[in-house]
Amino acid sequence: MKLLIIGGNGTIGSTVTEHYKANNNVIVAARTNGDVNVDIANSNSIKAMFQEVGKVDAIVCIAGEAKWAPFNELTEDDYYIGLKSKLMGQVNIVRIGKDYLNENGSITLSTGILADDPVLKTASAAMVNGGIHSFVKAAALEIPTGTRLNVVSLGMVEAAYDKYKGYFPGHNPIPMRKVVNAYIRSIEGKINGKVIRHYE
Repeated sequence: MKLLIIGGNGTIGSTVTEHYKANNNVIVAARTNGDVNVDIANSNSIKAMFQEVGKVDAIVCIAGEAKWAPFNELTEDDYYIGLKSKLMGQVNIVRIGKDYLNENGSITLSTGILADDPVLKTASAAMVNGGIHSFVKAAALEIPTGTRLNVVSLGMVEAAYDKYKGYFPGHNPIPMRKVVNAYIRSIEGKINGKVIRHYE
């Protein structure tokens, strides 16, 4: 398979990349230091990335940012960070990327537990994650026949436990093997329009 993994150098992305690169042609896209560089908040950058990479069998996005701050401190501009990056960035990856998929190709987006079980300071991030879940369910009804679209929604992963455990008291870290399997299920399975949740 030829896979494009956007955010393939990150905490989760590098684990998924490591799994697939042994037996597949993996292209890592990142803001910097990728095989190809992309700013997912900019649709022209997304178009340029796909034009450079060409046709692929699977598109995986494990990228996007949103502002974490107390609700009473979030400004309108703070909300636009997540709307432009993690939400519209992934929407545009689907909108543009579907035309660069080989037959029976798949697109996998990424969100997280905040859509269903938010914690403090995540009003913006939770909103964005929930929006992506709804988008995937709806868009999957209309994408070209044979193309599949899913989203992986994870809890706090083991590799990020020490950094984020203070935000998620009492949450069980997700083993990285489960993380990889969630993406395998979307990329290699036959499901379409699904939110693949791993929260424990």
